[in-house]
Amino acid sequence: MFQQFKHKLPFTNGQWAEYTGYFKQIIVPAKTVLLSEGEIPKKMFLIEKGCIRVWFNSNGKDITSQFFFENSSVASIESFRKETPSEVVIETIEPSVLWWIHKNDLDRIIAEISDVPELRDKMINTVFERTFDYMKYAFSFIRDTPAQRYLNLLNERPHIVQRVPQHYIASYLGISTVHLSRIKNQLAKKKTERV
Repeated sequence: MFQQFKHKLPFTNGQWAEYTGYFKQIIVPAKTVLLSEGEIPKKMFLIEKGCIRVWFNSNGKDITSQFFFENSSVASIESFRKETPSEVVIETIEPSVLWWIHKNDLDRIIAEISDVPELRDKMINTVFERTFDYMKYAFSFIRDTPAQRYLNLLNERPHIVQRVPQHYIASYLGISTVHLSRIKNQLAKKKTERV
């Protein structure tokens, strides 16, 4: 699991052995809640195999805000860092093989590597990438129609459309499954007309 990170992070062999020793593997079925809304998160997860969605409750309706796949880390970042109740739920979509690390252990690693500019910059870049994804998602809801949001998803992240059930995609786009079906039918019709 950790080999793909080895070339990105310049740890000594001793550091690798110590840091990877903090992680514990779990194998969970689909629809496993890893973090509940209101819970103070104590774990960060790395995905070896599977798919996870992050969602929140809006007046009794769940709204998906992000999907995560293999080789991604997942946590309710702000809550994890500030030790505040999570505003989101983290749940598996597929049966998943995950590695988790306790916040205390991750804080220890961060404290040890904070003086290494290359590692610190990589961590900052990762946080900015995630923030940029959230901003892009929010702007899309203001600027784009549901059909445009779906086309953006098809063009930029086709693996989501291929792996994630339609009702979660509809939730992510902020529409009903019926509306999503209409959009897909309209796009298929336009494609047929062009041929």
